[in-house]
Amino acid sequence: MTYVSRIEAPADELERLLFYMPILAERATNTWAQGFATSIVKQSRRRNWCPSQKQLPMMRRLVAEMFAYGNEDEECPVIE
Repeated sequence: MTYVSRIEAPADELERLLFYMPILAERATNTWAQGFATSIVKQSRRRNWCPSQKQLPMMRRLVAEMFAYGNEDEECPVIE
């Protein structure tokens, strides 16, 4: 059995990232991102699960990309 070292992410950050994983699994534009997000959702159900050194940065990147691009077709409503 291979030992995989884990990165300890702050609990609130991990909770936030896991909150968006099901949304990413539904809305991802490529199959790899969909599969990754689905896999993370399944793995996170395990007791004492925490992401690996490779998973955590990828989770951060995918969630960040989700918010990086707004809906450019519509104008933002101005609140006066």
